[in-house]
Amino acid sequence: MDHTPRLIEGRKHDLGDGFTVRRLLPALLARHVGPFVFFDHMGPADFAPGRGMDVRPHPHIGLATITWLFEGAIRHRDSLGSLADIRPGEVNWMTAGRGIAHSERTPPDERRDGHRLHGIQLWVALPREDAEVAPEFHHHDAGELPRIHRDGVDLLLIAGTAYGERSPVKVFAPMFLIEANLAQGATLDWPAEHAERGVYVVEGEVRWGDDVLVGTDSMAVQGGSVAPPLRARTPSRLMLFGGAPLDGERHLWWNFVASSRERIERAKSDWAAGHFGVVPGDDKEFIPLPEH
Repeated sequence: MDHTPRLIEGRKHDLGDGFTVRRLLPALLARHVGPFVFFDHMGPADFAPGRGMDVRPHPHIGLATITWLFEGAIRHRDSLGSLADIRPGEVNWMTAGRGIAHSERTPPDERRDGHRLHGIQLWVALPREDAEVAPEFHHHDAGELPRIHRDGVDLLLIAGTAYGERSPVKVFAPMFLIEANLAQGATLDWPAEHAERGVYVVEGEVRWGDDVLVGTDSMAVQGGSVAPPLRARTPSRLMLFGGAPLDGERHLWWNFVASSRERIERAKSDWAAGHFGVVPGDDKEFIPLPEH
């Protein structure tokens, strides 16, 4: 990864019903940042009464998933029997390991009344030695996450370590994931212990170092031991993320992350054969294996 900040604009996809997703990672400039191999900004989208998000049961291997919401709610179910609604400030952290299936849908009350959905979805590649761990699911309430306050800066540490704090979320490698809110003119240094880092601007505009401006819906990434600070040109909401470099490249195909193509092929066969198990309470349909 380049030792100077580099901009990533991402690609916007329209999923219908006015629901858009902007894909930032993987990108040509950065296939991964620390352990983060996938970064989507979804919405904001307004769903009319009776409508909502419906991601049918589908599989994962070799990663952990997290959805971080600014608005709305999502109901998670998985093949372990987990059932948990996530709302802004809360964490649903799912470790897929050797394999899990899950679904994500709008909860009944929000579907009935109509609602707005807005958030970030991320995948974290597991270290090679942990890629085949037993799957797990953990929910954390908003009050469990460390909050850090500085002059003009409010930070919420979602996962990992930063600024002398540690999130209770179980992770497998050095990393950090933070929601940051900066007042106009506020400056923020990066966590010193992490070698790779990125910023995504949800709202606002920040300057990274002397030359790089990062505006709304844009990302910048950088590697190396020295990182210039961020300065907010306007009031800004940011996602900060990164960590130690991955222990080797990963293959991404559909919802699978693995260190070898052979492991991807085995996951394809397992899903096609129904070996991932069903999702209790959501076992009437599923997403078929893509043809390509």
